[in-house]
Amino acid sequence: MISHIYIEEGIANHPRTQTICERFPKAVRVSCERYGEVFNRRAQSFRLQKKRPALILACKPGTLVQPTPVGYGIGAPRNYYFSHMLNCVYDCRYCFLQGMYRSAHYVVFVNFEDFFDAIVSTVAEAPNEPACFFSGYDCDSLALEGATRFIEQALPIFRELPNAWLEVRTKSTRIETLLATEPLPNTVIAFSFTPDEVSKTLEHGVPSVARRIAAMARLAKRGWPLGLRFDPLIYSAEFRDQYRRLFEQVFAAIDSTSLHSVSLGPFRLPAAFFRQLERLQSDEPLVAGPLSAQNGMVSYRPDLEAELVGFCTEELLRRVPKRAFFPCQLPTAE
Repeated sequence: MISHIYIEEGIANHPRTQTICERFPKAVRVSCERYGEVFNRRAQSFRLQKKRPALILACKPGTLVQPTPVGYGIGAPRNYYFSHMLNCVYDCRYCFLQGMYRSAHYVVFVNFEDFFDAIVSTVAEAPNEPACFFSGYDCDSLALEGATRFIEQALPIFRELPNAWLEVRTKSTRIETLLATEPLPNTVIAFSFTPDEVSKTLEHGVPSVARRIAAMARLAKRGWPLGLRFDPLIYSAEFRDQYRRLFEQVFAAIDSTSLHSVSLGPFRLPAAFFRQLERLQSDEPLVAGPLSAQNGMVSYRPDLEAELVGFCTEELLRRVPKRAFFPCQLPTAE
């Protein structure tokens, strides 16, 4: 899977660097001063790199916990995200990461303890006010867990922070760590879904909808709180039939008592990100869809977006209580 590993000089002897490298014994190791020398180089081809991405091991400097955008949350008054990894092992053709980064290589920041310290400090700023921390904002939380063991090491931290929530967002079925761990009531394992027809077309390399649902069912039986993330909603002429079938499939396997939260959000990208995505994959049906640019964002035409969101909202509220429903309401860019 990984043929080359780039390693920042400053963390070459870090125990976690050595452990991760040992999991890829055949990979060529290349030293670099800073990860940006590789990750931020000009004239890179995201699509070519996606066929054979390298792994970059680095130390994340600066602020490690950031407030989420307004409207992004699942019930807590304070919401934050952190990025212990950049880029995703999957190749979802709607993903904003293709517009954000020049490189398709994976970056893993090995200074996990600094992330955990930042989370603990953030909670301590208002210890009586619940806070939620989102993992998987710039990556898939579980897809590389076998190599990084980040979630395995994060769970004991949150076990000691009862007023803090962790959302582990994923499309992966790599749930071994979670099955081997006593469930935490303040950790939500949130699976992202699009209809099967959409997934097969746009979510390259992602486990099938059926496999993800099966993984969720195993976690529910184990006692983990679950989340459903229907984001982004993808429009087609058959969207009603597609999303109705998806909801029926999911809720036939997952009892609503296992659900912590359900959210949805329409396809929407900053215009600059969309232009980059359009350059990378001009032949994708998504790019040629009924999209419009407004206020610096590209999304479906307002009438189509309202139709899509309205239908899915009505269908979901027939199945889950309103208190568990969190439609994403990101502000438009100015």
